[in-house]
Parts: sequence; C-alpha cells; structure tokens
Amino acid sequence: TYKRLRTRMLQHLMWDMVARLGSARFETISGEVVSVALLVLETSRPPADQRFAALDVSEPRVPAEKAKLLRESDLLTLSQAEQLQNPDARIILDDTPAGKGKLLDEYSDFGKGSVTGDAPHYLRKFWEYPSIPEGCKRWQGSPDGLSPWSGRHEVVLWHVPGHDLTTELGVMLRGQRILGKRGVVFSKMRDLPCAMYTGELFDDNVGVLVPNEGTHLPAIWAFCSSLEFAASVRRIDQALKVTAATFVKVPFDLEHWQKVAEQLYPNGLPEPHSEDPTQWLFKGHPARSTEPLQVAVARLLGYHWPEQQDDGLDEFADKDGLVCLPSVSGEPTAAERLRALLAAAYGADWSPAKQNELLAAVDFAGKSPADWLRDGFFKQHCKLFHQRPFIWHLWDGRKDGFSVLVNYHKLDNALLTRLTYTQLGDWIARQRHADQQGQSGANARLVAALRLQEKLQLILEGEAPYDIFVRWKPLEQQPLGWQPDLNDGVRLNIRPFVEAGVLRAKPNIKWGKDRGKNPPGSPWGQERHNDCHLSLAQKRAARAQGNQEP
Repeated sequence: TYKRLRTRMLQHLMWDMVARLGSARFETISGEVVSVALLVLETSRPPADQRFAALDVSEPRVPAEKAKLLRESDLLTLSQAEQLQNPDARIILDDTPAGKGKLLDEYSDFGKGSVTGDAPHYLRKFWEYPSIPEGCKRWQGSPDGLSPWSGRHEVVLWHVPGHDLTTELGVMLRGQRILGKRGVVFSKMRDLPCAMYTGELFDDNVGVLVPNEGTHLPAIWAFCSSLEFAASVRRIDQALKVTAATFVKVPFDLEHWQKVAEQLYPNGLPEPHSEDPTQWLFKGHPARSTEPLQVAVARLLGYHWPEQQDDGLDEFADKDGLVCLPSVSGEPTAAERLRALLAAAYGADWSPAKQNELLAAVDFAGKSPADWLRDGFFKQHCKLFHQRPFIWHLWDGRKDGFSVLVNYHKLDNALLTRLTYTQLGDWIARQRHADQQGQSGANARLVAALRLQEKLQLILEGEAPYDIFVRWKPLEQQPLGWQPDLNDGVRLNIRPFVEAGVLRAKPNIKWGKDRGKNPPGSPWGQERHNDCHLSLAQKRAARAQGNQEP
C-alpha cells in the first residue's frame, strides 16, 4: 500500500522539498516513536525534469540542532522521476541511484513473524521448565548482534494441555512458507542485528529471509552480517521498525559476497553453538560458558539444559533440589559443594587462582564463594535470566542465618513442606539449643528462623496475599495453597515468595495489566489484569459450585 501511495504521489504531485527529521525531533515529545519528514508539495502534475530540494538532519539527537541544520545546511537537488526507479519507489535522499543491479529478493524469500495475541500467557523462557515439554515449540526472538546464534531463549505453549495457542483470539501465525528452512533472522529495530536462522517459529519483532538456493546461504550471511547491509536497508527505510519486506529490497552482488564468504568461512558456515546459558543451544558445561559460576550453581541444583551433554557433572547435582548455604542436617555447605563441582568441571585447570578469577569476573574479587553465594548470586541470577529466575535463594534476612538455594522446578508442595519443617526445623533446633547454652547471637538467629518458618507456612496455606493468581484460569481452577503449575511461568508462581519477603533479592517483575483483552466470558473481565489476590474461601466456594454442576 505504501508503494502505491508513493508511486501516485511521485507521478501526480510536484515535489519541491523533502527534509528528513528522524526521531527526537520535537522538544515537547520524548522517545523514538516515529521517524518524521517535512514535505513540500504542489497539487500539479510534475514536468519530466522536475527536481526537488533535499536535506537530511536525522542524525542529531537534539531538536535545536536539527532546527539549525534546517536553516543552514546545503541543499541537495534530486530528480523526482528517478525516485520511481528505487525499490518500491522509496524516497532516497542522496544522488546515488538505488535501483541499479540485482536486488536481494532475486536470491531469497522473506517471512513475517507471528503474533501470539497474549505473549505473557503463551511465551516462556525455556529455563522456566526443567526440560522443554511436549507441546511447546522453540521460538526465535530478536538477535543481539553479539553472536550468530542469539535470540534463542523462548518457547511458545503451542499445544499444551490447557494452553492452546491456536485458539487464542488475536493470534497471527505467519511465515509458514519459510519455517523449517535455514536462513538469516534480523531484528527490525535500530541497527538491525542478525543471527543464523534454523527454521523455528519466530516473533513479529524480527524478519527472516531464506535463500532460494541453499548454496547461496554463505554469501547472503556474509552480506547480512556486514555493516554494509544495515546501511543499505537504512538508506531506503529509516522507520524505527523496518518492515520484513524491506530486507530483500537492497542491491546484492552475489559474486562479490561469495568471494567474501569463501575468505571468512573457508570450512563452511559455523554449526549451531552457544556458550551463553540463556540460549537453548548451550551445552551446559560451566568451563565452556560465558557465566561459569551461574551454570555451576544451576548444575549443583540439578538443572539440565536442553542440549546438555553427558559430562560427568550430574553426580554433583543435589537430588531434591535444596542446597542450604550453611551446613544443615549433616550436609556440606553450599560453598563446599560448589567448589567440588567446579574442580571437576575445570580438571587440571582448577586452582585457587582460577577460583579468584571467576569471583573477580562477578565483582567479588578477593572474596569467597560463600560470600558470592550469599550476597551476589541471586541478584545476578535474576538479571542474567531476564528476571525469570529458576534457582531461588530463600533466607531469613540475616547473613549469619538460614539460607537455601531451591530448584524452582522441583519446589512442589511436598518439597516446600520438607524445607519448612525438616531443613529449617533442624536449623531452628540447633539455634534453640545454642541459645539455651548462652551462645552469642543464637537468640537473634532463632527469632529470624522462626519468622521465616511462619512465612513459609503462609505460602503453603496460600491465603491472600500469599496466593498464586493466574488470570487465564477460571476461579475454580485457581491453585489452593502452594500448588504451582510450571505452565503458568515464574512470573506468577514466584509472587507469594515476593509478597512474603523471603527472597535474597527482589526480581524486577510487574504484575499490572498485560496488553490486549481476555477472551469473551473471562471471569476477570476484559482487561488482562494480574495484580489480584483471591481468598481461599472464594476458591473453595467456586470449586464446590463447580462440583455441583452436571
């Protein structure tokens, strides 16, 4: 539609001036909402030799600087008729013709991404599950430009019991003609970072192109991953978010980029690989990770990455997913167990110097693993894993008190009960005995531990505000007490622990309104509101009423 609009305007109106302002162009409007141009037209048919004045002041980030350039910059004059030769009749404000040579669309096809209609309901980080469950599909998101295999951290609840994406109102499944093929995936924003594409469902915030012939993929990847590609796209489209069709509207010299690809990849394109633990391609080994300490803790708690290989470290994993920082019930401290796992992971390379190196990399230089586990791990864990932590650090608020790392995937009602009354109970008994013996600080530790136990009891019971609320479930299906459903995600299931204040750090999670509306007949109305607490009496009454219905 925009191509037709531009063509009509170039053919039937006389263009006098175009000034590209870009974003950040008005003092009273903040943010990069749209990219704007000033345009002067006359309502008369242009002569064949019509030329218009042009200038580009989009680069400055301050409106006053743009205004100054509008008054003082030299004007470029361009042929109006030649603009029709540009791809899709796009307006290009330089005097180098863009329509010469073959375009990338002669060698490749493109696809638009899908829209779930309710991302908080249907999209999950893959680590929110102990393993990617049947019925979930891998979901390609926006590349970060730092790795050719980035953007691989989400799965979509495609056809999971109680969660069927294909029935969601507002869902738009697109790009089917290129699914399952190899190509290149781009972020549509800013400098258009790209990554390799391997056939997954993909988000609407990205665009994907696949070569018509597989042998052309190295050349296309060499071009798309170069600075020249982004510059070529931005030359014809300065919008904040580029359309998927634009990616293939740029000139492409196949022979030149084949030679570049041969030089860059003499042994062929790299195979799928990532050392980033937030990507599902990661193999799960601490020593071959960008975040070795975080990976080691996850392995200690029994987490298994989707592509994890048998590396001999599983023997160090805790069987029940509870690792206390102090010694409780006769078990070694968390720091001791972590050091043993790291020593096995690094083998002959393990040493005190290596330990110090790892701690320095997480801003704990000169400190011990115990210090990092107590004061740094969980906050860093939340940040690394997109505020969807799967190893939770529960504590009583005292640095010399009770702390435990918990594998969220295993934290069902039975395990939380055991933590509350067995592990924590053992600690309470020891502090009570020490207090009776007059040991300094024991009474304060006892009081803190008893307070923690009371809070965990409240979570087990699930009375508001220590309840789990799931907006896409009817009232009679809301959980009673601590009965989490992993399909509902960390965002909702972690809330009772946040409300109780028992986490070592508070993850940055919002429980306000989600975008869009609920399906018709939703018991919570049309707004996707998450900041809600329900009493046990409400839930039980709904369940009783549901059982009475035929």
